[in-house]
Amino acid sequence: MTVVPPALCLPVIEDEFPRQLHEYWPKLQERTRTWLLEKRLMPADKVSEYADGLCYTDLMAGYYLGAPDDVLQAIADYSAWFFVWDDRHDRDIVHARSAAWRRLRFRLHAALDSPGTHLAHGDPLVAGFADSVARLYAFMPTTWNTRFARHFHEVIEAYDREFRNRARGIVPTVDDYLALRRLTFAHRIWTDLLEPSAGCELPDFVRRNTVYRRAALLSQEFAAWYNDLCSLPKEIAGEELHNLGISLITHEKLTLEEAVEDLRRRIEECITEFLTVEKDALRFADGLADGTVRGKELSIAVRACLANMRNWFSSVYWFHHESGRYMVDSWDDRSTPPYVNNEAAGEK
Repeated sequence: MTVVPPALCLPVIEDEFPRQLHEYWPKLQERTRTWLLEKRLMPADKVSEYADGLCYTDLMAGYYLGAPDDVLQAIADYSAWFFVWDDRHDRDIVHARSAAWRRLRFRLHAALDSPGTHLAHGDPLVAGFADSVARLYAFMPTTWNTRFARHFHEVIEAYDREFRNRARGIVPTVDDYLALRRLTFAHRIWTDLLEPSAGCELPDFVRRNTVYRRAALLSQEFAAWYNDLCSLPKEIAGEELHNLGISLITHEKLTLEEAVEDLRRRIEECITEFLTVEKDALRFADGLADGTVRGKELSIAVRACLANMRNWFSSVYWFHHESGRYMVDSWDDRSTPPYVNNEAAGEK
């Protein structure tokens, strides 16, 4: 039984959000581990020692319930890539590799628009990204692919803004941080991926519906802010500047204890509001079933997406207490994760 530290414990999650795992999870874990090796995204010794303990596949297997196995596999590989990219971004900042980051940024933009021409790129991070994106694109219509690409171009640029902030020693204000965090956490991307999991591209009038959008945002805000709460010791140790707690301490002059309390309040309000909005969103889903085949299809798909928004709460919660990514007290150097590669990959 996983023991959650009192400062991070959320009884409402443990009581109201039952944890589930996709039945494909054991194979998912094995195949993503193999994919990381084949794509050279992590050194073999680090894959062997750390990959399973990082629980990246657990996070996705707890979120996209009901997804076809091949869709979940593509999402899990993409998610694992995302974590590796996040680590490269961090190491490039720590080691002042601005030229390396700039090259990677432009290469990712290009691979996003044309993944097929980047599958054999010399930088494993670019080639792995192209592979995972090409697989995701294969499941959905061009309209969805274009939307996904637009959203991820924004994520890349947000990562660049964070790079420049950290390089200059800038701690964003609370409002600036919240806006940036929605992009660096890729809120829209994880929400977009609910659709291939449900086997249906949702039309604009559904995705833009007020209660559907609010439920999606709350599930993502919870995840981002809970991540900030759990990451705070790691990021303070690593002299990070981008964390809601750090912004609160710097700009609102809160103590560490007050910042933690503020984070918990925001997190708990997300949960409470989601439980209310979820009911309205389910009524919206039911109303889509208008007696037509298309209406029934949309109603079922929206219900599936809402169910997985709910699953995101429990999956994120338990991930943070099982993944070695957050066990900073067990690291030899609290400022350097043991699973990262500090070399300037892709520069040869």
